This record gives sequence, structure tokens and C-alpha cells, in this order.
Amino acid sequence: MAPHGNPEFPGEKPVAASSPVAPVSEPEKSASPAVQPAETPHRSVWPLWEVFVRSSRGLSHVHAGSLHAPDAAMALRNARDLYTRRNEGVSIWVVPADAIASSDPDAKGSFFESPQGKDYRHATYYTKSEGVKHL
Repeated sequence: MAPHGNPEFPGEKPVAASSPVAPVSEPEKSASPAVQPAETPHRSVWPLWEVFVRSSRGLSHVHAGSLHAPDAAMALRNARDLYTRRNEGVSIWVVPADAIASSDPDAKGSFFESPQGKDYRHATYYTKSEGVKHL
């Protein structure tokens, strides 16, 4: 186990200091280099969370950064510790990065196309009807 109780490797069990550990002998290794076991075991990867902090009432939440955590509760605690150390925030949102959909910055021109020729989107385009008195 690493500091703060975060698992280094999935399924890793602590080994007592008094328990003997048998060394791996050389004949147990595979003869073919393509079949050799990996040097390091597979590490578990915690999901990425995006953190939004609201500094005071009436303001919007602003993206503060990202962090890795196993669940939402741990993400909230870690976000509090990382991004509101000096009482900067009154509210924190943590959102799984996988749940955020965003536009492609390279497609900025076509995505945010100018509304030229689309005057119908503005109220000034329409005329007032003669028969309607309450407008």
C-alpha cells in the first residue's frame, strides 16, 4: 500500500516482515523472449475527474483543474484539499471527465459559424401584425 491508503497494484496484499518469500529461480522463465512476462505488473488506473470551484455566492463555477480518484466521494475530498486550501470556495463540483462532451478546437470555424444571413434569428426581423393589439 502506498501512503494515504491508495493501492499501488490491484489485488496486492501486504507481506508481513516475518514471512519468508521464496525467490524465483531462473529455470521458471520462458525460453522465448516474445513470451516473457512483463517487467511490471498491470497498474490500476483511477478515473479522471474535472474540478469546478465557485469562489463566492452569485458567481459561476470555474474549472480549477483535474485529479484522479476512485469514486466521487474521494474526488470531492481531494478537490477540497487541492483547490480550496485558503477558503477560496463555497461550492465544488467534480465531474467524471468521460461524462463531458466538448467541441473540437480545430473545427472552430465551422462550429461557431457567423450568423450572417440569418436575420430571422432576431426579433427585429419580424413585423408587428396589424390585427393584434396587445403586442
